Amino acid sequence: MFTSIKRVILLVLVGSFILSGCQKDKFDEYYGRPDSLADPIYQQLVAKGNFTTLLKLIDKAAYADILSKAGYWTLFAPNDAAFQVFFQENGITNAEAVTKEMAEKIVKYALVYNAFRTDRISDYQSNIGWIPNQAYKRRTAYYDGFYKEMVNGVETVVFSSNRNNSAVGGTPYYVDGDNNNKYVPYFHQNFVTAAGLSAIDYNYFFPNEPYTGFNFIGGNVKTADIIAENGIIHEVTKVTLPLPNLDQYLAGKPQYSLFKSILDKYLVTYQVNELATRRYQILTGKTDKVYIKVYNAGLAFSPNNENFVKTTDNDGQSDGYSMFVPTNTVLQNFINTKILEHYTSLDALPQYILVDLINSHLWANTVWPTKFASALNLLEEEVRFNRTNDIVDGQILSNGLFYGTNKVQESNTFFSVYSRPYLNPNYTLMTRALNEEYKRIINNIDIKFTLFMMSDQLLRAKGFDYDPIRVEWVYTSPATGVRVAGALARARIQRILYTHIVATPNNELNNIATTTGFIRTGDRDIPGEYIKWNNNKVVAAGNEDVGTVVNITGFDNTSNGRVYYTDNLLEYSERGIGLKLAALANTIPPGQTISPFKRFFDYLNNSPLYTRATGVINGVLLGTSHTLLVPDNNAIAAAITAGLLPASTTPTTGIDVEKVSAFIRYHILVRRTVAADGNQDITSSETLHKNINDEVVTVRINNQINNLSFSGQNNNRTATVINASSNNLADRTLIHLVNNYLDYR
Repeated sequence: MFTSIKRVILLVLVGSFILSGCQKDKFDEYYGRPDSLADPIYQQLVAKGNFTTLLKLIDKAAYADILSKAGYWTLFAPNDAAFQVFFQENGITNAEAVTKEMAEKIVKYALVYNAFRTDRISDYQSNIGWIPNQAYKRRTAYYDGFYKEMVNGVETVVFSSNRNNSAVGGTPYYVDGDNNNKYVPYFHQNFVTAAGLSAIDYNYFFPNEPYTGFNFIGGNVKTADIIAENGIIHEVTKVTLPLPNLDQYLAGKPQYSLFKSILDKYLVTYQVNELATRRYQILTGKTDKVYIKVYNAGLAFSPNNENFVKTTDNDGQSDGYSMFVPTNTVLQNFINTKILEHYTSLDALPQYILVDLINSHLWANTVWPTKFASALNLLEEEVRFNRTNDIVDGQILSNGLFYGTNKVQESNTFFSVYSRPYLNPNYTLMTRALNEEYKRIINNIDIKFTLFMMSDQLLRAKGFDYDPIRVEWVYTSPATGVRVAGALARARIQRILYTHIVATPNNELNNIATTTGFIRTGDRDIPGEYIKWNNNKVVAAGNEDVGTVVNITGFDNTSNGRVYYTDNLLEYSERGIGLKLAALANTIPPGQTISPFKRFFDYLNNSPLYTRATGVINGVLLGTSHTLLVPDNNAIAAAITAGLLPASTTPTTGIDVEKVSAFIRYHILVRRTVAADGNQDITSSETLHKNINDEVVTVRINNQINNLSFSGQNNNRTATVINASSNNLADRTLIHLVNNYLDYR
């Protein structure tokens, strides 16, 4: 009985083993590693036979296990011939002489996250999917991590910024968990073609290495797309240690030490970070605090940030940074002759000047050698270097391109008329006002301007100042003591400032010391007010109101025009234009017995359109542009004969009063200030007059230099400006004497 039971148990066990063996065979058949699957990266390298040195370094770096398992890598694998050249260049006898630290650098920098065949190597992995032919680098397994640096004389544990520090939107300078991995660059033909580049762009950095269509830094890809179970291998002919980033390269080149010292002293801070500190202490068991090396938030980018903008995880594949750095001698000369013209030292400079100086040499994108003309920096300026004559050092680095230069960037900020107030501590208020509105207009070296300088002393004497606590302009009337702040004060100083800016494409004001004339201020596209000059004396309408002049005391020439230093401000008028006309009507020219403006003014003075106390003409608003055409006395007489005006300047009937009003209104142009300067391409203008259908009535304009005329809507009469008695300044208005009347009928 017992024997029979054992026999049954044995049969069951044998059956179970047979059944489980069958099931395992089925499991292995379905889930097992296919025989056709390529070996992992490590085994592939062994099988190829020409990567023996790389394999030794992989073993030394403790990466053999990683590369023998499942994963998703791209390995740019230097062959044995590449290592032979590397050892000779670096005085290394063989693989055994390579330190573990160097082995880790070589292996980890050759190892790229994710597997990329050549059909994807030039594509950018965006957050919306693959974008063809927009990538030229990939993130590697290598990163610098924590390092020691002397900070204020103390050895300090430091970690680099892994973001661009920005005050805009509160962008952080450090994100915990991001190792700031370095990128490795390569040149594939698909990217080169799509970017409009050529072999010139590659050979500019690697002149001794032929461009093949798929180059890896200073070598080429000999065999591409070696398929492995855990990734892709590209055999390369160059051994590469991790490339330095822009911050590291700059630190290692004494010929650029002045540029670096400006960054280090004025635009870098070290900020203790609790998250980085905790991570460091866990990893090392040490108690040191960790400081993040942070670049000023006003800079275009942080040179120690290995990532790009990081708006998406992989944007570093498609773009990087560019830095153009003048050598010490060149930069020192520029600082001495330009930057410190009105300051005693760099310590005395406002920080914004140093930020602009550095930013003028930084581009937050990859500026390839053949693309200098199309790349714009943070100051919206193209690269103003000649790639053949002005560049003394060109490097592809882990986070961008570096160019050493034998000149400074001829930045608008330091070479235009804007630079004169900007670099002078006596003109801080003018600089602030320019920055709010008009910097972009005058800070363009391709357009010529004349700038009349407004010193802090003059502005404060006129009642202007800036309150840094309340962050607003203030104005206190010197005459009344009434104080206004904010928008009202700002509007006043901006209007005065614009009167001190003149577009002069043909250097129209360069002979101001020996000539006489008038000119419209402001930009060509934004009309300003007219000013007049006479042998180094300049006036605006407000100066004429109070009987003052602005004397020219000196000048400087810049790349886009001239600045004049003055002893007074050009002020705008706040009086109704009728008061100016009244003054003209009461001024009798030499050799005459009556003012040529008198008869017209007499009609105005008695018209219901006019308020005598203020000089305001109904419909003519202060601060708006007008042109007033005043028919001389003979023309007024002709208008009376034609029945357009009553004989009496004090009409009593409603019809005659309306005749006078219509006549006056038709001789006032609205929203335009027209002078005989030939600068305004206009052929007609609205007038203040409207017909019985309440429609605006216009006049035609023929504007040539020193020959300005107007004709009525039916072209039935033409009135020509009498230059000797015209161009009289009023509130955003010119008053012209004309030799005829205009017929509105």
